[in-house]
This record gives sequence, C-alpha cells and structure tokens, in this order.
Amino acid sequence: MSLKITHECINCDVCEPVCPNKAIFQGIEIYEIKPELCTECVGHFDTPQCVDVCPVDCIPLDPDHVESKEQLDLKYRQLVGKPI
Repeated sequence: MSLKITHECINCDVCEPVCPNKAIFQGIEIYEIKPELCTECVGHFDTPQCVDVCPVDCIPLDPDHVESKEQLDLKYRQLVGKPI
C-alpha cells in the first residue's frame, strides 16, 4: 500500500527530502505522494522515512492504493533497476 498525505499537513518541508524514491512533491495546498513511486521505503529502509519525520502524523496508508510487501518490493526493484 502506498502512503498518502492528509489535509492535516502543515507544509513543514521535512518529508520531501527524506523520500528515497522522490515520490513526495509540493501540491497546490499540501505535499502529496505519487502512488506509482511510493514503496513505503521498502528496499531502502525498515520504516517509511516520511512517516518517521512527520511532526503531525498526517501520512497514513492509502486505502485506494493497496499493495502487498511483495508488490512494493517489485516496484522498488523496477524503480532502481534491480533484476526481478
């Protein structure tokens, strides 16, 4: 499952630089996450880095983009060019 940023976001700018897949970007009102790039940091870290640094806990799992750990790992491998 990818993550999403909710409207509780305060635009503090701490999540975007820690995303290893560059999935986080400044949207019109708040930061947003591109689900096609979000792997919940699978392949990079043990925990999602954006969630770890968010001071207002506004980055939950996105129920509209459900993915298993295996699917996230496959997405990670495709993003970084590792053999599948």
